[in-house]
Amino acid sequence: MNLLILLAVLVLLAAAPALGGTSVTLPVAVQLGLSNSNLLKAEQYVVQAATTGQAAAASRYLPRLLFEEAFSASNSPTRTFMMKLDQGRFSQSDFAIDNLNNPGTDTDFRTAISLEQTIYDPVVGYGVRIAAKEREARESSLELRREQVALDVVASYVAVQKASAQLAVTEKGLASAREHLRLSGVRVGAGTGLRSDELRARTFLAEMEEQDIRARNTLEIARLRLGKAMGAPSGESFDINGEFRPVAVSASREELSRLALENRQDLRELERQNEKAELGVALAKSAYYPTLHAGAAFQLNDRSVPFGSENNSWYAGASLRWELFDGMRRSREREKAGALRSASAEMMKQYRKEVAFQVAESWLRRDEATKRVEVARAAVADAEEGLRLVQKRFEGALATIVELLDAQTSANRARATLVDTEADFALATAQLAYSAGMLRKEVAP
Repeated sequence: MNLLILLAVLVLLAAAPALGGTSVTLPVAVQLGLSNSNLLKAEQYVVQAATTGQAAAASRYLPRLLFEEAFSASNSPTRTFMMKLDQGRFSQSDFAIDNLNNPGTDTDFRTAISLEQTIYDPVVGYGVRIAAKEREARESSLELRREQVALDVVASYVAVQKASAQLAVTEKGLASAREHLRLSGVRVGAGTGLRSDELRARTFLAEMEEQDIRARNTLEIARLRLGKAMGAPSGESFDINGEFRPVAVSASREELSRLALENRQDLRELERQNEKAELGVALAKSAYYPTLHAGAAFQLNDRSVPFGSENNSWYAGASLRWELFDGMRRSREREKAGALRSASAEMMKQYRKEVAFQVAESWLRRDEATKRVEVARAAVADAEEGLRLVQKRFEGALATIVELLDAQTSANRARATLVDTEADFALATAQLAYSAGMLRKEVAP
């Protein structure tokens, strides 16, 4: 099944320049939306940036190798003294008091390559873990965006389905209006009807023609919106191939709430942010620990030539650094991190409640839509039977044109209401699956 969907997606993508008017099934529409969405591509770049950020944080464990070429000129006694030492030009005459106090101007070209290595720094470790949580949060955000794109495609698909059904209802009403006008004309010609009845039927026909124009325009807009949801080029429209008929929901409301807490990607993202806040507290505490670093360097010194080598030297060593007092900065940072952790925990608790509420609301809306569909179907049956009876009476000159057109209006309204309620039921089912974090599994398995 997945292979067939993928092949269909590839075929449609290959035909992208001429997709106008193409009909698609819902699974293919969702797959195209997931493949073409610019918002999804933007989220993917954000994930890529977070992944790179994690690698950048981890790179602080690796040694740093630096190259430096520096030039300096000075007549400072201490600086010229050190220049001569580094260049290997120091002589007995340089100890003369006058030469020490007034050395004159001297120059130095210093060429150095140095190595720095972190041996122990807890800030680095916590920084890597925080970057990892940020990447995981961004990955959850990407999955959430996929669910949102799928919901947008489903809603757009159902909108086309609804607009098509509304157009069919309007066309049926338009055909009935034409028939009513014909019968009115026949009765007027036979001398059994009134001219005013014919005019009333003609006015009703004009109203139905106006509704037909609006219905066709609404359908075209819905097709364009479906194309936009699928990521098609601007102005491309799509028709649907098969109706979206929601499957029965077998799980209980409690079971769906449990699944939502397990599957919702926005909840996963908040959990990662909460874990980041926990690590932030640990990071603030780690600033109290000492750090240990090692380093080594090799350098060349020359009086007049860049990269010259009148003398060379090297050094290697390690340093332990422990900040004992910082004016209470670290204490304040730790308090700040603790407050942010508490805020994150409270937001997490509130959002879990929100998720449970969304599932409950979606469940009740779907149950409401189910009952409304049943009522609307019964109303259509009653309205059509009423129309049939009034039409027979009208044909037998026992009912007026006003009664007939009122019955026709009631039938049209009942049919349109049924279309609306069936679309609402489809959307309510999709929203319930989205609230439980399972929409993509349902519509694009």
